[in-house]
Amino acid sequence: MLDLMMTLVVPLTLGLVAVYAACRRVDVYDALIQGAGEGLGTLARIIPSLVGLMTAVYMLRASGALDLAAQALAPLLDRVGVPAELLPLMLVRPISGSAALGVGAELISSGPDSYVGRVAAVMLGSTETTFYTIAVYFGAVGISRTRYAVPAALCADLTGFLAAAWAVRLCFGGG
Repeated sequence: MLDLMMTLVVPLTLGLVAVYAACRRVDVYDALIQGAGEGLGTLARIIPSLVGLMTAVYMLRASGALDLAAQALAPLLDRVGVPAELLPLMLVRPISGSAALGVGAELISSGPDSYVGRVAAVMLGSTETTFYTIAVYFGAVGISRTRYAVPAALCADLTGFLAAAWAVRLCFGGG
């Protein structure tokens, strides 16, 4: 019964929206075309931010700057119980989700049930690509001054990283 309900969620939702629109006498096709046009306008506004962000990520990775930063921060994070192998993931995650998945896959491939592999998986699931998200959402609504959003989001990411290491240590031991 549950499988049938889950299979029908999308068709039923689409049907209910169509019935609701018909009752309100809304031209659904015209609304779709208008929404798609607005979406393309939003995309055109945020593309420059995304291109700049992705260029910066690839330049940092290719130059080795991320590895140098990881080496510099290793002693500090050792004190709070985060293995040094996770530093590249922590540095890349707020910038790029795809780069973070690549780093995470490398960490997990060394042992998915290892402490480092588990913490990497939890970090990937409990943190956000902060700069990408801010670029997309703030760019979509035309906000150019982020004020406290970036520092607050980076504090949330740091909290997520530390909580991931703590939770894995608590649930599985290790570290």
